[in-house]
Amino acid sequence: MTALNNRQFLLARRPVGPASRDDFTFKTVPVAELAAGQVLVKNEYLSLDPAMRGWMNEGKSYIAPVGLGEVMRALGVGKVIESQNPTIAVGDYVQGMLGVQDYFVGELNGFHKVDPKRLPLPVYLAALGMTGMSAYFALLEIGQPKAGDTVVISGAAGAVGSIAGQIAKIKGCRVIGIAGGKEKSQALLDEFGFDGAIDYKNEDLHAALKRECPKGVDVYFDNVGGDILDAVLTRLAPKARVVICGAISQYNNKEAIKGPANYLSLLVNRARMEGFVVMDHAENFAKAGAEIAGWLAQGKLKSKEHIVEGLETFPETLQMLFKGENNGKLVLKV
Repeated sequence: MTALNNRQFLLARRPVGPASRDDFTFKTVPVAELAAGQVLVKNEYLSLDPAMRGWMNEGKSYIAPVGLGEVMRALGVGKVIESQNPTIAVGDYVQGMLGVQDYFVGELNGFHKVDPKRLPLPVYLAALGMTGMSAYFALLEIGQPKAGDTVVISGAAGAVGSIAGQIAKIKGCRVIGIAGGKEKSQALLDEFGFDGAIDYKNEDLHAALKRECPKGVDVYFDNVGGDILDAVLTRLAPKARVVICGAISQYNNKEAIKGPANYLSLLVNRARMEGFVVMDHAENFAKAGAEIAGWLAQGKLKSKEHIVEGLETFPETLQMLFKGENNGKLVLKV
């Protein structure tokens, strides 16, 4: 095989506040020779997720931080172009932690095959990727919605939020989405079938929650934390379930994380707040994926991807997540 060059983004330093291009080293290196059991994957699409900002921080978390000088961690899909692994053939497509680079060389720990003839590759990073798995398990296992429940979702026009809301609708719930801006709020109603939308940028959040949730909130699916979490806590119904799936408003803080001031609402309403990490449910991904694929095929669920081209744009494209500039699942086309 002709020698290949591999562009890579390496973590150069731990960011303070938003990550910038200066926090990475962008370099080109030769692709390494394969050892026994390894494969060479040409990366085609990379998933950009808010969690990536947390992976850059040093300290205890649910996953080890990316080491300084290491390729930035990222989930992706790509095509196998060389294989020393008898279970994977040249021409197969795989999903796994490919990293922010042109090519992945290594063993396929945690990888699985995907079929681009069945669905476009970006869908395997959206509804059929960790995004869909997060929405599915956080809502159904932690939130435990029942038909007739009022489910409120923050970051509802984003990747996880839009899918979680649609699943809640499939389960017979009344779904209210919180999003930033008129366009995103309208999309919740027109594209994703939500029952109500709250534009936190252009209306009073407390008044809107009272309007949309007159009987209280049975399940709150939180993707943003901060002031929005605090506001929803004041509207909890008895025995409510609060799912902490993310806290994007806090990831770039230069000071201490802002915790909920209204947490006593959990006591008053005998409510429950629980954190969620998707890998805790890995053994059931195949079952969830089959159900999500069925909903997609039946037209009950839509997967929306926002694709940006060019590996070299990675640092700036990642920031779209924290500026609210993406519509749906943010994917980088390598």
